[in-house]
Amino acid sequence: MSLDALTESHLDPAAAQFRQVVPAGQPFMREIRQGQILRILDLKGNQAVDTLFYNARDPEERYSANDTIREQGNIYLTTGTRLMSSEGNVMLTIVADTCGRHDTLGGACSAESNTVRYALEKRHMHSCRDSFLLALAEHDNGMDKRDLSSNINFFMNVPVTPEGGLTFEDGISEAGRYVELRAEMDVLVLISNCPQLNNPCNAYNPTPVEVLVWDPQ
Repeated sequence: MSLDALTESHLDPAAAQFRQVVPAGQPFMREIRQGQILRILDLKGNQAVDTLFYNARDPEERYSANDTIREQGNIYLTTGTRLMSSEGNVMLTIVADTCGRHDTLGGACSAESNTVRYALEKRHMHSCRDSFLLALAEHDNGMDKRDLSSNINFFMNVPVTPEGGLTFEDGISEAGRYVELRAEMDVLVLISNCPQLNNPCNAYNPTPVEVLVWDPQ
């Protein structure tokens, strides 16, 4: 991804109405109202941020990887990408991006995938699926594991091979890079700040990220 494709934001972090650091391996869940801007900031670089979005008024409508990829004609996300819902509606639009591209195919690590990809003794390591489920349980909004679908991996580098396979490579993000999204409807954002230690998606060293929210300009 060329530097020409990167788009910086004009928003001042000091003017954000909400800021929270999310430690490595921890979940985050919050409602983002229509028109608000959500920034996910990679504080240390090379971190992977597994993310799902839901219609805050009807969580049955949620981010759809299939519809987003088809609508954009691209498996990677960057400035200008419209994140589509399972009902064909635009949920959010990426309005700034200093990383350049974000993964839609790699999915979220789980006990099962850790076992299959790495080793039997990795099964009990903490995973993004665990973080998602913890956040849903804490918020007690009637959602459970049946509501987990294909997620976005912000900052994660998952190239597709000529044979159609996926590889997990060193990240392409650096400290201080971010992605910003404008909510086109009231949405719930569900994040797992990935704890993965077995592949280079976060340089084998999970680190914190920061979430910032601005009201409509």
